[in-house]
Amino acid sequence: MSETVIEPRLITENGIDARVAAIIEPTINDMGYQLVRVKLSSQNGLTLQIMAERPDGIMTVNDCEKLSTAISPVLDVEDPIDKAYHLEVSSPGIDRPMVRKSDFTRWTGHIVKFETSVMVEGRKRFRGTIKSVSEDAFVLDREAVGKDEEPLVTIPFNTLADARLILTDDLIRDALKADKAARAAANENFEDEDGDDTDA
Repeated sequence: MSETVIEPRLITENGIDARVAAIIEPTINDMGYQLVRVKLSSQNGLTLQIMAERPDGIMTVNDCEKLSTAISPVLDVEDPIDKAYHLEVSSPGIDRPMVRKSDFTRWTGHIVKFETSVMVEGRKRFRGTIKSVSEDAFVLDREAVGKDEEPLVTIPFNTLADARLILTDDLIRDALKADKAARAAANENFEDEDGDDTDA
């Protein structure tokens, strides 16, 4: 079985969310998935939301169930949350959190909204189109340009505090296209590994 190389996240959690992430991420990675985000919220009493995906961006209902079944006992043993909670494993969705460099590469040309942890060219909040991505930064064509500001701004990855894609018709179209291509490639790989059509 080939080992999946998991790209590290640029944006990670704090507090209890970080503790949960540290507990479950090895299990998620071992199963060939990658963690996107952990968030404990007061929804429905208390809900622990785990966002994850395969490296190719696919995440089916079966994938979510598989991960949920694997994560539950690990959390039961470590017991990081001292109250009753609902566990919810989901895909990142189309208007997804952007947590890895590859997210920015994959969605170049789309609109992203984000905050930085330090001032970048006089502000911390940005919204605009990802123009290009390099090893350490990405270039944003911002929507709202103030007086004496250039439309293009370079954002170092190490300044990001929070980022997500903005839902647009173009994004929906490209996300569906990417999902279709990834599923076709996954089926092809499955057929290659499976060999002929004999039942197991």
